Amino acid sequence: MKPLPSHDRFVARAKDILRANDRGGYTVPTARLYPFQWNWDSAFVAMGFATYDPGRAYRELEMLVRGQWADGMIPQIIFHAPSDTYFPGADVWKTSGKSPVGGPATSGITQPPVFAMALRAVHEAAAGSTELQTRTLPLFEAALKSHRWWLAARDPEQTGLVSILHNWETGSDNSPAWDLAFERVPTTTVTKIVRKDTGHVDAAMRPRDIDYQRYIHLVDTYAAVGWDPDAQWRATPFKIAEIQTTAILARATEDLIALSDSLRRPEAKAELLDMHARLVTGLASRWRPELSRFCSYDMISKSDIVTPTHAGFVPLLALDLDADQKHAVAREMSRWLASVKSGFPTVPPFAAEFEAKRYWRGPSWAIMNWLLIDGLQRNRMDALAARLRADTLTAIEATDFAEYVDPITVEGCGGTAFSWTAAAYLHLTK
Repeated sequence: MKPLPSHDRFVARAKDILRANDRGGYTVPTARLYPFQWNWDSAFVAMGFATYDPGRAYRELEMLVRGQWADGMIPQIIFHAPSDTYFPGADVWKTSGKSPVGGPATSGITQPPVFAMALRAVHEAAAGSTELQTRTLPLFEAALKSHRWWLAARDPEQTGLVSILHNWETGSDNSPAWDLAFERVPTTTVTKIVRKDTGHVDAAMRPRDIDYQRYIHLVDTYAAVGWDPDAQWRATPFKIAEIQTTAILARATEDLIALSDSLRRPEAKAELLDMHARLVTGLASRWRPELSRFCSYDMISKSDIVTPTHAGFVPLLALDLDADQKHAVAREMSRWLASVKSGFPTVPPFAAEFEAKRYWRGPSWAIMNWLLIDGLQRNRMDALAARLRADTLTAIEATDFAEYVDPITVEGCGGTAFSWTAAAYLHLTK
């Protein structure tokens, strides 16, 4: 048999990974390490499926919203089936009465709202199939309800920036951006911590034990107030107006606006336009020219978070920069890229906080590269986008779809045969 061209061979491998991680309509990130359905993982996976199987892509999103709460929140984890290979499991979250009646158990927090971005991609991939596209409307309603939740529950002061109340909600779990804020989070817990992750992955690649104590302290705090958003807002010692999450929400709102036109929903469009204006105004206010990037804001200490992380550039996904901003961003991103061999690091190697293999403290992630590439293309910074795309594809091929990559050695780290890495490859080669 004639061998497949390079990309074709890896496209086939990506599809095999998604097939292997399929659990009957939803996709786990990887076997054992993450045995449930994760919110933003599944949104990225749906965009991967959309490149060749829009029907299966719709199914991914439909399974995800089975866990949507009555108030609109789409949880971080949907526990469709039991597993003892992950902590914290469903019993730790104590969300009974919050998750849908008769539906799966869920965690009590959310994740970056990539859902509507995925829905638009899936809807457009299904063009020409009226039967498939009829599945868009209920998912649009779920996304709209979720966006309303974000603005009501996580921006009650109407700053135009949504806050995260748990580091897991950002997706960038142990980012050094949270280090100072976590100093005021107690390490005491009422829940026994039984880590499972370090049984699957080298502990040097994962958050530390003391980090988990703080993570679970926050879970205990919110469970104690019944997961009520107003009570959580008052009780939390961790409240960050976060640029990565806000940028994704703003971009996702833009995608819902486009869908509202396709679905002929003018009243929803008017509401979404108001949401979008509020978000982009808030996001644009976080530009810091002296740093050549954007910064999150600690709502409790009332101070900028200036730690250098990849999140400082994610606003490109939702904003149209002016010429001076583009020049500054291009110069700064190029400086970061000059210090690595592959991908965009979550923390630059010249920063004191950099750890090449520890989760979100240095490694490069295909899905973050994907978002940055989209943001660079939006702002017509095509040379940087092309370089990052080539780096990302090369790293994925070299590491067999690893969860993330050491940007210095290009060594695969974390979980293997990872679903959203496969989805990123499919997206970047379509």
